[in-house]
Amino acid sequence: MIDPGRLSTRLTLEAPVESGDGQGGVVRSYAAQAVVWALVVPHAAREGVDADADRAMLRVTITLRGGVQLTRAHRLIDGARIYRIVSWRPREGGALIEIDAETRL
Repeated sequence: MIDPGRLSTRLTLEAPVESGDGQGGVVRSYAAQAVVWALVVPHAAREGVDADADRAMLRVTITLRGGVQLTRAHRLIDGARIYRIVSWRPREGGALIEIDAETRL
C-alpha cells in the first residue's frame, strides 16, 4: 500500500466537452471534473515522434486514489503542464489507479 502522504501533487482532472462549430464539425474544449492528489513519477524523456514535433515527450506514471472514472479523452493538468492519458490500471484491489501518461516538455 502506498503512503497517502506521497500523493503530494495536486492535479485537475478535465473531461472533454464537444460543441458544434457551425459548419458540421465539432470543437473540443475541456471542463474541470475533479481535483485529485497524485504521485507523479517521471520516466526518461524521448524525442517526439509527431511529424511536427519540436519538443521532447516526457512519459510519467501517475498514481491516484481509486474511484475516479477515466477515459482516454480525459486529461490531467498541473499548472501549465497537460498530461495526456495513455492507459491505466487498478492497483491495490482498486484502492489506487496507476496511469501511464505523457506530456510535452
